[in-house]
Amino acid sequence: MSEQGCGSGGCSSCGVAGCGSRTAPIEMPKNARKNVSHIVGVVSGKGGVGKSLVTSLLASEMRKRGFKVGILDADITGPSIPKTFGVSNRVSADADGINPALSNSGIKIMSINLMLPQDDIPVAWRGPVITGILKQFWEETNWEDLDYLFVDMPPGTSDVFLTVMQTFPIDGIVTVSAPQELVAMIVGKAVNLAHDMDVSVLGLVENMAYFKCDECSKEHYIFGEPQGRFVAKRYQIPAYATLPLDPAFAHLCDMGKVEEYDVDHKLDTIIEQIELAAKQADEKKAAEKAASANADAAGAADEKAADTANAAASTNAGADAAQGSAPEQH
Repeated sequence: MSEQGCGSGGCSSCGVAGCGSRTAPIEMPKNARKNVSHIVGVVSGKGGVGKSLVTSLLASEMRKRGFKVGILDADITGPSIPKTFGVSNRVSADADGINPALSNSGIKIMSINLMLPQDDIPVAWRGPVITGILKQFWEETNWEDLDYLFVDMPPGTSDVFLTVMQTFPIDGIVTVSAPQELVAMIVGKAVNLAHDMDVSVLGLVENMAYFKCDECSKEHYIFGEPQGRFVAKRYQIPAYATLPLDPAFAHLCDMGKVEEYDVDHKLDTIIEQIELAAKQADEKKAAEKAASANADAAGAADEKAADTANAAASTNAGADAAQGSAPEQH
């Protein structure tokens, strides 16, 4: 990335006058230090439902289970992942590509906010530039060996959603909602688009489903009755989970210590589906590799047989020619 200011004629990145952007993507060779086994997108039909926080929790839980994990913060205009993990150091680069930041537990993080001179500088880029930088984050980051890469996508079904679905070798998506009928309806838009693009929907996380009283331990439904079970059944989502409104969780996020939060097994059903999708993807890759190896072996055998046949034909032709040219015996 190279820093460029916006002139009076508009930013060289996005064309918007005075957008405040100080970075513009530059061409770099594709990264050789990238071996990501599985990718999971985290989406929401609308903003404000805690999608980035669910991404953080899923990544933290997978890391606690011993997996090598990364997060690609694809919410370019509203990045929040670095803040929740307490990561503020700017990323660096070497001859191979961009070096992601590391959380306290070792989660690799790539976000536009780790490339800006200040956290509060706005990124006012047009869609094509955003999708371009997103591809760079995927192709040119030194992810090294990762078991799971979580992609925190911006809300809605915009350019970024399409780019991730079409460009990334994604296993599936987890969608996030809140307990409101309006939000449940919007979830359907993301789910249906994923189905149209032949991408699996692995689970639904209903965030802010209830508030548990400290004194009486009663669950209060601040935003109405939870809709997760109904929505999951309606859209044939294989697993759903509910998360509470928890001031302690909000405090840890503000402190940059989201990894310390105990989710109390509430995301187990979602993680089971993520691991199942990973297993199925591995089996598919193994089958394709075996089929390719068999095809190569069959092709080599056919080529060898053809060479043998050609050699035999050549030998026979030579013998016939020699016999035809031999002098007659009287």
